[in-house]
Amino acid sequence: MHRDEIKGAAKDAKGAMKQAAGRATGDVRLEDEGTAQRAEGKLQKGVGNLKEAARQVLKS
Repeated sequence: MHRDEIKGAAKDAKGAMKQAAGRATGDVRLEDEGTAQRAEGKLQKGVGNLKEAARQVLKS
């Protein structure tokens, strides 16, 4: 597992919490921040997946 995968998953989880808190309190700005953070986390996790796949290909 690549460190970008771990960092991305953490950002995604943090964003999900912000998104839920924003929905619960009616804070649209907080909800939008959470949505953006989740997208950023998912992208970073995907980059980590690609790096790990490249590493595996280069090992073989």
